[in-house]
Amino acid sequence: MIEMILLIIVINISYMTLTTLRLILVIKGYPKVASLLSMVEVFIYLMGLTIVLDNLDNPWNIAAYCLGWGLGVYSGSLIEQRLALGYVLFEVIVDASEAALVGELRAKGYGVTSWFADGKDGKKISMTVIAKRKNEVKLRATIIGISPKAFVISYEPSKLNGGFLVKQMR
Repeated sequence: MIEMILLIIVINISYMTLTTLRLILVIKGYPKVASLLSMVEVFIYLMGLTIVLDNLDNPWNIAAYCLGWGLGVYSGSLIEQRLALGYVLFEVIVDASEAALVGELRAKGYGVTSWFADGKDGKKISMTVIAKRKNEVKLRATIIGISPKAFVISYEPSKLNGGFLVKQMR
């Protein structure tokens, strides 16, 4: 009985981990890889569901199925965070006196576009900085380390065309 419960949990962790990764791959623009992954995913799903449906008389099997489902979603999200697919775009605003930030970020290899702006308290430098998503934490720490009062917003762009990173990838 314990072996079956553990098998159901492992199957559902595997299934939901793959489901989570497949969805993320589709969203990030990797449909071919997602399609291949979905074939493995559905095979695992059918195995687990068959075991549970053939043994509905034991409520622990259903509980194991639910537990495996939840743990699979969690493990899939952890794997996605480690993969960090895609890019991150930062909008950064600093006082004009901190203009050196632009050069320092470029020196560290980041693509930076900057311009002067008018803020409530005077002249500002506004910039757009793009990086691979796996470098997001490092980039934020770099910006805050150089300009602790910087106003920073980050988000993930869905499509990229031209520019610094596209040239760098070739």
